[in-house]
Amino acid sequence: MTIKVAAAGHLCIDLLPDMRTVPPTALEHPGRLYEVGPMTTATGGSVSNTGLALDRLGVEVRLLSQVGDDRLGGLILDIIGRINPRLTETISVMSGCSSSYTIALSPLGRDRVFLHYPGTNNLFCADSVDPARIADCHLFHLGYPPILPGLLPHDGADLRLIYQRVKALGIVTSLDMAHPDAEGESGRVDWRAILINTLPFVDIFLPSIDEIVFMLRRADYDRWQGTALPHLTRAYLRGLADELLAMGAAVAGFKLGEGGLYVRVTDDVERLSALARLPIDREAWRGGEVWLPAFEAQVVGTTGAGDCCYAGFIAALGHGLGLEDAVRMANAVGGCNVEAADALSGVRTWDATCARVDAGWQVKDWVLPNA
Repeated sequence: MTIKVAAAGHLCIDLLPDMRTVPPTALEHPGRLYEVGPMTTATGGSVSNTGLALDRLGVEVRLLSQVGDDRLGGLILDIIGRINPRLTETISVMSGCSSSYTIALSPLGRDRVFLHYPGTNNLFCADSVDPARIADCHLFHLGYPPILPGLLPHDGADLRLIYQRVKALGIVTSLDMAHPDAEGESGRVDWRAILINTLPFVDIFLPSIDEIVFMLRRADYDRWQGTALPHLTRAYLRGLADELLAMGAAVAGFKLGEGGLYVRVTDDVERLSALARLPIDREAWRGGEVWLPAFEAQVVGTTGAGDCCYAGFIAALGHGLGLEDAVRMANAVGGCNVEAADALSGVRTWDATCARVDAGWQVKDWVLPNA
C-alpha cells in the first residue's frame, strides 16, 4: 500500500558549517578562532527533515508550511523544488515577511547547538492547515510546536484545533516536538495542560526523551542536567509512556538518540481503530512494547536524526510492518541520517535501507536496565 502523508509545521533554512576538526570544548571558549570546513546549506525544520526523508523513502508526501518572500524563502523553495518540484506546491509564500533560518553547530563528537530565527514560523496557526489540502491523506504529521508560538497560547488552543479538524476527516495523526527554550516563552508554558488538551486527537506521539522529560518531569530534567539517557530504565520509560497513553495517544514512545527508540501501544481496541487508514495489523500491535538500540554508525552530524527516525517509523506503518520491525526501521533511517552533515544526504531509499539491515547491520552494545 502506498500512503499519502501531510507533513506540517516548522520549516527553515539550515546553515551547517563542517566542524569535524573542531574539538568539543570549542563552544566553551569564546574569543578563539577555529578553522572549519565548507558550509552546507539545506532546508531544515520538521517539514523538511521528516517530509523530505519520507519522499526519499518512497512515501507520497505533501508539505504544509510557510516562507517569506525574501531571498531565504526563495532559496528554501529552490532547494525543495530541485528534490521534487511537486513538494513546493503546498508551501505558502507570505508577502513582506522574513523566512526562518537555523545555524547548527556540531563540533566533533558533540550533539548540535542551534542558533535559530523563527521568521514566518511565528505566524503558523490553526488556519495555516487547510483541511481541503489533506482530505485524501492517510496520515497527518506536525512537528515542532515549541517553536511555533502561535500554537501555544491558551494551553495550546490552536494546536488542539488543528488536530480536531484533521481527526474529523478520519486521518491518522502524528505529533513530534522540539526542545522548549528553558529561558523563553516555550519553557514557561504549561506543557502538561497542552498535552492533555491535544493528545486525545493525536494517534502517534514520539518525542525525544529529553523533550518529554522537560515537559512532564521537570524535576528529573533539572537533576539530570538536561541529559536523561544515562538515567533511564525500562520501568521509567514505561511509566512515562503510560501517562501519555492515558492522556489519549494510541501509540507513544521516545527517541533516545544513541539509545535507540522505545515505543508502547495502547491495549484499547476502540482507540486503535483510529489507525484504520494504515495497513498495519492493529490486533498484533495492541498492547505492544518494544525497545531497540540504535545501529552502529560513523557519526558526521546529528541534525535531523530524530526527524528521520520518525520518518522511518511512518514509512514502516505505510508498509504494514509489525511493531518491532517498525522500530527497527525507524532506527535504521536515523542511523543513516547521522552519517552526513545535513538532515537528508545520508538517508537512503526504503529498499536500500532494508538491504542494509538485512545484511546484518550491527547495533550498539547498549543496555537498558529493567528498573
